[in-house]
Amino acid sequence: MTGREKEIVRHLSEDDLDRLLTQTDDEKVSKRLTFIKRLYKGATLEDAADDVGMSQSTGSRWARLWNKGGLGLLTPSFGGGRPPKLDEEQRERLLDLLEEGEPWKKQEIQHLINEEFDVEFHPNYLPRLLDDLGLSYAIPRTERPDRPENADEILDERVADAFAEDDADEPHNKQPEDDSDEEWTLDDDVRTDGGTTVGFFDVSHPQPWDNSQRLYTVTEPTITRPLVKIDTPAAGFYALNGESLLQFPPNQEKEEICACLEAIREQNPGERILLVLDNFSSHICTHTRKRAHEIGIDLVFLPVGSPHLNPIEPVWKSLKWESSPLIVEGAAEYRALLDEIFTALTDQLSFAGSWIENHLDGFIQKLR
Repeated sequence: MTGREKEIVRHLSEDDLDRLLTQTDDEKVSKRLTFIKRLYKGATLEDAADDVGMSQSTGSRWARLWNKGGLGLLTPSFGGGRPPKLDEEQRERLLDLLEEGEPWKKQEIQHLINEEFDVEFHPNYLPRLLDDLGLSYAIPRTERPDRPENADEILDERVADAFAEDDADEPHNKQPEDDSDEEWTLDDDVRTDGGTTVGFFDVSHPQPWDNSQRLYTVTEPTITRPLVKIDTPAAGFYALNGESLLQFPPNQEKEEICACLEAIREQNPGERILLVLDNFSSHICTHTRKRAHEIGIDLVFLPVGSPHLNPIEPVWKSLKWESSPLIVEGAAEYRALLDEIFTALTDQLSFAGSWIENHLDGFIQKLR
């Protein structure tokens, strides 16, 4: 089986799906229900769509409709009333064209429909059509051009390698280009036999004047704030099964990053730590990798240009959103506020739910 399993909302039980399949004589409804049942059974999106003779883009649309509204959105009334301007086959063709050229502006989609199908929709109806087709309407996430296409698979391999090296002679953090004669040893006072803690590390620069939250006002929406600016970054450690930690190093030089790692170790004594982080220069340098090994922290680097694979990113987003409308008088008060919010947010595993399922599912038993 190729590809990844699609996360699917179980609006109905498998017994309910079987009952509906036996009751329907509509081929369109039957195909959709069979597709959902295959996803329930663990089939990938590609395989489930192929099983019912549909394209991957159609399968993706059906899955989005099901997750959003269950049976009502997935199996609308196919009979009666005025026939649609675009039949089922034309809609599938439109989806293929949209997928090939995405992202699109609404006006560009209208022009495409006019040119390809000689059909024109009223501007007020077009968003409804696009919603029925299962299209997303959001600000596109910026991706770096050097991000590998198989970033998820690369991270899978790196996590698996880290867990496979529990008892390896060669230090996990040591790379082939490092001096082979230089000895990498574990500090005598560090214990790593209490299991494994998995966590995520990243540096951000939240500011007390970040406006991330929409608020209701009667007049012009303004907030009068003291002119406070935080010159130092925030370094966060989001632990899945340990103690999370927020720090405020003066800069991101390697010595300060190592000091952050030492604080993480002090907060989480007695177990090996697998730390997922990006490829910032002070993270990947030999000085940091060696010091991390000395204190029992194995570094798992994300593929280049893949911040979306670090669950601490949505933690930062939520932290900035929650702190944005609050007014502080100085840097110390703002740092204390951030620490309080960060602690509350990182008590939740929901930010890392899909990461755990996709990259940690086979190693849960190795955690403490």
